[in-house]
Amino acid sequence: MAMQELEQLFKDTLHEDDVAAVVIEPVLGEGGYVPAPPDFLSRVREFAHSKKALMICDEVQTGFGRTGSLFASSSSHYGEVRPDILTMAKGIASGFPLSAVAMRREISDACEPGMLGGTYAGNAVSCAAAVATQKVLGEEKLIENSEKMGMLLKENLKCVQNSEYAKGLVGDVRGLGCMAGMEFSSDVEGGIKNKFCQEAVKEGSYLH
Repeated sequence: MAMQELEQLFKDTLHEDDVAAVVIEPVLGEGGYVPAPPDFLSRVREFAHSKKALMICDEVQTGFGRTGSLFASSSSHYGEVRPDILTMAKGIASGFPLSAVAMRREISDACEPGMLGGTYAGNAVSCAAAVATQKVLGEEKLIENSEKMGMLLKENLKCVQNSEYAKGLVGDVRGLGCMAGMEFSSDVEGGIKNKFCQEAVKEGSYLH
């Protein structure tokens, strides 16, 4: 359905000569932690290239282990899709203000000095934090742990979903790695999320 909408958009509204790139979050973040279907990223990349456009993966929220792999687009869920450009921030330096852009060599070689910049680029303290963060991710195997704990989290959330206690309150459990979410049914009373989180805290768990 989503690919059909994208194709239709180019037919009805956009001219391919006016489109430089297609930007996508591998896992929809603020929209409810919705992973794209397994073959969707590769189809988007193929479609973008057919229109002589690039595919840009926005991994500001999904990068550095949250989804059980270094980047969501490189996970087995998507078949290790390689975007033309990848943006990253947040987890790169454990919250210190830093962002980065990675791209294919032929794209970076085409950039003139000074063409790329950013609000959070080049801060020395943040760069040191990024180096330390990558070291910890590797030495403590935090990415592998994210995959393992994410599977455990979803298993337990699905137990809640299917339990007699839930009584149809939970509509869906989804996500990759620890970037997982639980969606309540549309007919649930208001305030259920806060009540659920408060009860979790009483049991020693933190949900957001």
